[in-house]
Amino acid sequence: MDNKNKCFSPDCNNKSETEFCPECLANGGFKPNVNPQLENNFRYHSPKEGQPERYQLIRDKVKELAYLIDGNCPNSREKSLAITNLEQAMMWANASIARNE
Repeated sequence: MDNKNKCFSPDCNNKSETEFCPECLANGGFKPNVNPQLENNFRYHSPKEGQPERYQLIRDKVKELAYLIDGNCPNSREKSLAITNLEQAMMWANASIARNE
């Protein structure tokens, strides 16, 4: 039984033990439709030294602002959107650290 995989290079039917067959590797073969940014954005990023403390610092400051908004703005759609956007800002700030270090 042949357990080798098909090569990822377009128009190649060779079998390979890795992602690409030797011929395609020699010719700069590539895995089709791979976007390095998407690969990075949609993978798990285990915390590195010092990152959890920075995540918490950002969460604490955003929470402080959320309480300020909650205590000073009338209940409304606008207030809800402000809080939602704070949550988004916190998430994106922490994602910036996780994805780019």
